[in-house]
Amino acid sequence: MDIERSPLARPFPNAPQIAGVTPRVTRAGYKDWGRCDLTYIELSEGTSVAGVFTRNVCCSSEVELGRQNVKAGHARALVVNAGNSNAFTGYRGREAVEQIMAQVAEHLGCAPEDVFVSSTGVIGVPLPKDKAREGVANAFAAAECSWEDAANAIGTTDTFTKGAVASAMIGETKINLVGIIKGSGMIAPDMATMLGYIFTDAAVDSAFLQDLLTASSDTSFNCITVDSDTSTSDTVLAFATGKAGNAPLCSFDDAGADAFAAALNDICRQLSHLVVRDGEGAQKFIAVSVSGAVSDESARRVGLAIANSPLVKTAIAGEDANWGRVVMAVGKAGEPADRDKLSIGFGGVWAARQGLPLADYDETPVTEHLRGKDISIEVDLGLGDGRATVWTCDLTHGYISINADYRS
Repeated sequence: MDIERSPLARPFPNAPQIAGVTPRVTRAGYKDWGRCDLTYIELSEGTSVAGVFTRNVCCSSEVELGRQNVKAGHARALVVNAGNSNAFTGYRGREAVEQIMAQVAEHLGCAPEDVFVSSTGVIGVPLPKDKAREGVANAFAAAECSWEDAANAIGTTDTFTKGAVASAMIGETKINLVGIIKGSGMIAPDMATMLGYIFTDAAVDSAFLQDLLTASSDTSFNCITVDSDTSTSDTVLAFATGKAGNAPLCSFDDAGADAFAAALNDICRQLSHLVVRDGEGAQKFIAVSVSGAVSDESARRVGLAIANSPLVKTAIAGEDANWGRVVMAVGKAGEPADRDKLSIGFGGVWAARQGLPLADYDETPVTEHLRGKDISIEVDLGLGDGRATVWTCDLTHGYISINADYRS
């Protein structure tokens, strides 16, 4: 399947090395493609870990084991398989994951529970254990690779490699964060909505790192949607090696904790936006901003109802300022709303205020806005102080073509 690069793509950043993190890639041959599809990232002793995982009840063994093992708070390695999700594969799928964990654990001299595994691709086909075993062995001997190589190797229908960087000062110590992510379709917020990995040289207690990642996810990964479908394999993991030498962060009472939290928020926001920008068939990046809700959570739900509406998404694809479709989506959200207090706008131009179309509404600037690549929809419910922004993309013929041919 030949997929054109998304017109919303962003260049891969100049990502620094993270002390205590060694990425390698190799070709396991999970699919008939001439590219690396197994990523092995070795982590130094003492690395703390936090994770958020899909709530899809048909999740993979990788998710089940990762959710269980992250509770211990430490990690030594990550393995990511691309081309086969190993989901809905029963005991054979679990055996494949446990085999990888044991193989890496023996190589590193650590516990299997310190090895995290993710897989992405077609559902319902057991991960071939022979290919996995050989691929992991080859990864041990592979040369250290760039972050861009690692980001490319974890992709499936992605049209561009996705990465982000951030930094912060903790006292006199500069700490760095690098993140890579894959995701293009089967994207809907239910934590998480793709495979994403964040690495930092900061020293951060695992429990505090978990709190920070969960909070960051709620305003980033849980606020994006491409097609309203939550994958069986969705995972976001954050690893902190402590090699920067800062005093360990254990709570917001520690100096520098606020700065680190802001950097983590920044990198999660960057990564989540990249996934939307590579939405299958996407031509436009859409921000839906909801204000005046009874709560922030209510605002988020209203925003997602709009962002997941095929009628809204196709209207944006057709560059049609059909604000009636936004009204429809608000009304079906199941959240408090009052027709006679509702205001709708595009690109900062209000089309309707307090339940009525504006008498002097000029659609010309709105039409011009919709011809661009970055689109904004504004909704004011007029009920309270709750607000939220969610991000999505338009729905085009390209989405149908990509998914109709996915297994071929």
